[in-house]
Amino acid sequence: MIRKIQLLFVLCVAMQLSAAEIKWELVQPGVWRGVIGTPEAYSLLSASGATPYTEGLNKMPQASLPAFASGAFGFVQNKNTVISIPLGLEEQIYGFGLNFQTVHQRGKILQLHVDHYRAPDNGRNHCPTPFYVSSDGYGVFVNSARYIKVYAGYGLRKDSPNRPLSPKDRTTDRTWSSVQVSDAVEMLIPAEGVEVYLFAGPTPMDAVRRFNLFCGGGTLPPRWGLGFTQRVPTRFSDEEVRNEVAQFDEKGFPLDFVGLEPGWQSRAYPCSFEWDEVRFPNPAEFTKEMLEKGIRLNLWTNPYVSPESGIYEEMFPLSGSHTVWYGLVPDLSMPAAYNLWKDKLRKETVEIGISGFKVDEVDGYDRYLWPDVATFPSGRDSEQLRQTYGLLVQKLTYELYKERNERTFGLVRASNAGGNSFPYVIYNDYYDHRDFITALINSGFSGVLWTPEVRNAPRDFSEERKGEDWVRRFQSNIFSPMAMINAWSSGTKPWSYPAVTEIVKDFALLRMRLMPYFYTEFAKYRFEGTPPFRAMNLEPGFNINTATSTEMRSTSLEDNPYLEAVRREIKDQYMAGDYLLVAPMFTGDIERTVVLPMGDWYDFYTGEFVGNGERITVKPGLEKIPVFVKDGGIIPMMPPLLRAPKAGQTVDLTIRHYGKANSTYNLYDDDGETFDYEKGAYTWRTIKVERDRNGVLRGSISAPERGKPNTVGKVTFEFMTK
Repeated sequence: MIRKIQLLFVLCVAMQLSAAEIKWELVQPGVWRGVIGTPEAYSLLSASGATPYTEGLNKMPQASLPAFASGAFGFVQNKNTVISIPLGLEEQIYGFGLNFQTVHQRGKILQLHVDHYRAPDNGRNHCPTPFYVSSDGYGVFVNSARYIKVYAGYGLRKDSPNRPLSPKDRTTDRTWSSVQVSDAVEMLIPAEGVEVYLFAGPTPMDAVRRFNLFCGGGTLPPRWGLGFTQRVPTRFSDEEVRNEVAQFDEKGFPLDFVGLEPGWQSRAYPCSFEWDEVRFPNPAEFTKEMLEKGIRLNLWTNPYVSPESGIYEEMFPLSGSHTVWYGLVPDLSMPAAYNLWKDKLRKETVEIGISGFKVDEVDGYDRYLWPDVATFPSGRDSEQLRQTYGLLVQKLTYELYKERNERTFGLVRASNAGGNSFPYVIYNDYYDHRDFITALINSGFSGVLWTPEVRNAPRDFSEERKGEDWVRRFQSNIFSPMAMINAWSSGTKPWSYPAVTEIVKDFALLRMRLMPYFYTEFAKYRFEGTPPFRAMNLEPGFNINTATSTEMRSTSLEDNPYLEAVRREIKDQYMAGDYLLVAPMFTGDIERTVVLPMGDWYDFYTGEFVGNGERITVKPGLEKIPVFVKDGGIIPMMPPLLRAPKAGQTVDLTIRHYGKANSTYNLYDDDGETFDYEKGAYTWRTIKVERDRNGVLRGSISAPERGKPNTVGKVTFEFMTK
């Protein structure tokens, strides 16, 4: 305490400012708010409209203010706010948005800035969420719509108690390093005040869950959103879309929604938001026809208004000073501009049955988005709009469907904190398979969803290698929030590589079979804040503290490679829901290493035991992506339908059990399409697997609640482990 007071005194004298400990106020169970200076009224949470899901937060474990919180301080200097959060010497930190190459963020210098991703990880990405979670089991969120400079455990103050009294000499000591060990996360916010939120654990997963629930809870897509989607080439007409849908049906490939790209509009880049009369002479009839076939339509757009759009003149005074592709940039932070664009989309698309949107180009690059010198009629500056534009377009389009009591699921190029409950998946123009998996892992730390979409195979590959690349990308895409082929440019189909078509078809149908499991895991995201796809670092038995505990078989890295593995970044395997560990294969790899958390793990396909808290090597062949199930895993599966079940449609279930442990799983059920679940029209049915008096595993499922949705038909149990 004396050292801390000394440090604050030195700061006040040396910098001639008022540094002060952050005073924390409890605002929700396990969530505290601190204020430095005078926070701006326009923030990430105000732009998104996010409000805490208190019912979920009230069910979280009891938690006290972390002890380190008293060491956090902040001050305002030269119209900038500085905050400093203590960091233990053994802590690792995760988060700070949708990073593509790194999971461990300690030691990084980042500028959190919405932008198109273009390696390396430097803070400029599609969702630079100013939230991080610690391996010690807490999270920190800065609620600011500004470009935030982050020193994530980088830089050591001269009065730090952790400063070595006798630094190493570089000329004589070979262990000298240019990197200092820091004891704080420090941030620079270009504003005269800021809100900071602290989320307690006790585990890192608990901190992530509290953050998601505080921002409104996760999204719950419609069932059809978890099916399969094909985005067709840019200039496709209605007749060409009909032919493509027919081909999917003829070849037995599942298809739930089709994405129409820029050519559906009469003008694009910038946009008219009006139908092209040649390609789509009767869009209402075409949409109705597709819906009758069980196919939903999703429309590409960006928000920049063409001079030939019917709303151009009215939008002109409601837009920014600069254009994008010579189109107006609506100031969507103003109700007048917001409602004008919203009404246009409603009239032209939603009212005729369009089921969702893909909102493009709300991220970057600087070379085509509005510059930072742009002004907007609301008085918000360009920086604030850049940081929140993705949130605003999600909120606007989401409301179009919420008002109709219809769920939607779409794509967007930018998001930020507060968008946790919006039904959108982030995508981009990058196409590195390994980095796609790292982004999927990091999405779970930031309250967003990411799809490692499939487009095509590299042209310079041999035919055999093209087929391999296609399969490997497709396999990991199936175990992600949105199973999608984005063929807007390539025109690729699931069967475009004939040598591997049957493998691809098997996995497309597996995606449909897993729908009850994934739908339940998304319900946990909505009601409990648990991200459906997440890093191994959030899995019990896989965090740094557990790995270095005295319960490990050995403290020697030579004897126990598991310990070494968890100290390194694990950025090529992840958890899909509570029970599935997914370890993607990449083109050219015949085998790979998988690090298993503590506990028994089993092969998803065969039920065979594979290991317990160790590093294993697998050679799955092209026909499989390595997937493992923890002991007691219960995986509800449905038949391999070509469409997601409609509201009220009854579906038989096969419930798989893995391992030897007794276990319980709560299966979620609702109508799959509306928001009636918010009024209580849902049910959780308890699945139990227990050993009888003879030691034989038996399964049961509780009866549906009277008057509540029930889409479960016949139930069969399959015990995978003999």
